[in-house]
Amino acid sequence: MWLGEGVPPPDVKNLKSCGCVGKCDPKSKTCACAKRQLEWLQGYIDEGILPTTWPGSPFVYDPRGILQRPDCPIFECNQFCSCDDDCANRVVQNGRKWPVHIVKTMHKGWGNKIPRGSYVGIYSGELLTELEGEERGRYYDISGRTYLFSIDFHHLKLGMQDPDDWENIYVVDAYHAGNVIHSLFGASRLVKNHSCDPNCRIYACYVNDSDIDKPLLAVFTTRDVEPWEELCFSYYGDIDVSNFILGVFIVADFIFQEKREIIEEARKTGKEELVKDHAVYARCHCEADNCIGRLFS
Repeated sequence: MWLGEGVPPPDVKNLKSCGCVGKCDPKSKTCACAKRQLEWLQGYIDEGILPTTWPGSPFVYDPRGILQRPDCPIFECNQFCSCDDDCANRVVQNGRKWPVHIVKTMHKGWGNKIPRGSYVGIYSGELLTELEGEERGRYYDISGRTYLFSIDFHHLKLGMQDPDDWENIYVVDAYHAGNVIHSLFGASRLVKNHSCDPNCRIYACYVNDSDIDKPLLAVFTTRDVEPWEELCFSYYGDIDVSNFILGVFIVADFIFQEKREIIEEARKTGKEELVKDHAVYARCHCEADNCIGRLFS
């Protein structure tokens, strides 16, 4: 990850590291990594999102490195831990185990294929302040090319009386710098790898930075993926909400009105050419049974 202006370097001084010999034992009473993971899972357990225990708890991976608890942040062992490199709690840091093939699709640009579900990769790029992200977003909206990802995970708001009071601090921008994963989740002009029925999702993962506001953006599959099945991500997150479609079209009307206002203002100032391709909203091409028809660029 590249750090933008005003973004501090990784905080390694406050990392909590285990002294385990061999592989970490999730049942250990002394493993600092198990304690740290449980500390952050407790809020989900208290809210009833997670059960009180599961095989391998409190770690979120099974012995094969498959994510078991998809609704919470991931805290892996770090560079100062004494456990083995093949510890079950070292997955993201050890890299992708499945091959990824980049192929051109008709409506979605450069799609990615993977034989089966597991860890896919890191959504990398420039880590920016929210202010810098908003500034860049204004220019990206004009062309419909944006790779911005706001770090606003649910666990960052746990314990707040009103989660709406939480303010986003950082944004990842993969437009100028990134890896192969941004071709899966980035939005090029009018083409997407979005799906209303996705098989991938981004999770917050912490390894060598103790700053809770700066996780790695780790991509995992959310269901078994058949060989050569396209990998997709929902730009809206979870959409299994009864009033979601209504909300989408309300937002759509607002955005189209905003676009009309921007174009009208550009005409008055003689800068219409700067916004003629303003593509903040586009047609969805996922073809899923639950497709909502539209999506943000």
